[in-house]
Amino acid sequence: MKLYTYWRSSAAWRVRIALNLKNLSYQSAPVHLARGEQRSDAFRAVNPNAVVPALALDDGTVLTQSLAIIEYLEETYPLPALLPSEPRQRAKVRAAAQLIACDIHPINNLRVVEHLKSSLGRTPEDAAAWMHHWMRSGLEAYARSIDAAGRFSFGDAPTVADLCLIPQLYNARRWGLDLAGLERLAEIDAAAATLPAFQAAAATAQPDAEAS
Repeated sequence: MKLYTYWRSSAAWRVRIALNLKNLSYQSAPVHLARGEQRSDAFRAVNPNAVVPALALDDGTVLTQSLAIIEYLEETYPLPALLPSEPRQRAKVRAAAQLIACDIHPINNLRVVEHLKSSLGRTPEDAAAWMHHWMRSGLEAYARSIDAAGRFSFGDAPTVADLCLIPQLYNARRWGLDLAGLERLAEIDAAAATLPAFQAAAATAQPDAEAS
């Protein structure tokens, strides 16, 4: 498999963690988002929406959208499980994952920030305030949505919710967000940092990583 990725892309990061947890081999194909490589004709032929991740399977099929890719991996390679077996608990885990992937991330990603600054004339300070507002409110909602105890968001093993949380916390720190009051999330982040699958998926561990 080939994963079209970018070291700081939280969406690609989620998929990297899933692939690593399931011990699946893949080739990284970096797409430099800051330089606009995602808008090239070559990459649009892979993903017409011009975003990462995209996962090319061995038969040439290309899957897009991080949660859809993770669901495919879960269905095709069920162990270790990233979703609980009980339907209501599965719905809770999916809801927490989507709170980050669908509510926080889409309005805080690179192309939104670029539009704020280049097309709407907002200053870098305006962009930072925008990021802080949506990250803080979303992470507070996430903290209220998960279990009160356990090494991870829902128990002692990582789920798809944690795959979404860890990259988002990296983004929050990178943007200087005050995480006071979110100690439960910091504890989950620390637990994830002890697992090789999360370590190998981290932004700074990627072949295309750059100095911050």
